[in-house]
Amino acid sequence: MDADSLVHIAHPDRAPDMVSTTSMLRYGPQVGVPRILETYRRLEIKQTFFIPAWCAETYPGAIEQMVAAGHEVALHSYIHEMSYDKPREEELYWLQRSTEVLERISGARPRGWRAPMYSFSKHSAELLVDEGFLYDASLMGDDVPYLLSTPKGSLVELPAHWGSDDYPQYAHTPDLDYAVPVKAPREAIDNYNDEFEAHYAHGGLWIGVWHPFLTGRLTRWHHIEKMLMEWRSRGDVWFATLEEIANHVLNCERAGTYKPRVDQVPFYDARVPLHQAKVRPA
Repeated sequence: MDADSLVHIAHPDRAPDMVSTTSMLRYGPQVGVPRILETYRRLEIKQTFFIPAWCAETYPGAIEQMVAAGHEVALHSYIHEMSYDKPREEELYWLQRSTEVLERISGARPRGWRAPMYSFSKHSAELLVDEGFLYDASLMGDDVPYLLSTPKGSLVELPAHWGSDDYPQYAHTPDLDYAVPVKAPREAIDNYNDEFEAHYAHGGLWIGVWHPFLTGRLTRWHHIEKMLMEWRSRGDVWFATLEEIANHVLNCERAGTYKPRVDQVPFYDARVPLHQAKVRPA
């Protein structure tokens, strides 16, 4: 639930004058979130909402509704700043500040993290471990849960992918430098269904990355609701919060019923030199 953090981080000086774009983004917490929560109530499912801390401060009522309905509230930066644009010390500062804000407003310390626009830095995993996070949901390195190993300890990685994200489907926001040709909801649903069916057939983890200001709009959510009802009717699809899934992964690892793949992070400590080495003349 990014709300209008997006316009303030993209255009901090002009944002107060960008009323139309701001109204589109505020639709998320004010209209989209209640609509989404009502569907989850009727389907009797619990899900995870990733929230920038500034959005929690600005729209505490939306967070209270999520918590009251039993959903997980996880962290998504302070005001949608990119993690890999920050020095380590600054990334740590905003992570700690954001965690404190979200804990104060939601009533629970967040256990999960997703970096804005998946901007996971070479320091992110170690900082998250240090701050007591259980899982990350920023990377795209597998179709099933795996582990991120750091010198400080491990995180469960719950991977997503652009194929299940609504930005490539709907993000026509010229003021924010996105001008995706808007797809009909049926095209987006076809895409999500194709992604889901493959994961269903192979026992995978499928995570929909849906923004309330995009997918929460009336026509789009109308079709999402029908899709979720069909999946729910199968009877063997587990709808769960990401915290529940991360704990399940660790429980299965301890029981010896699942051996997750492990990625050592960061992948690189320094830039790969791209210049050609100079050869001294003989």
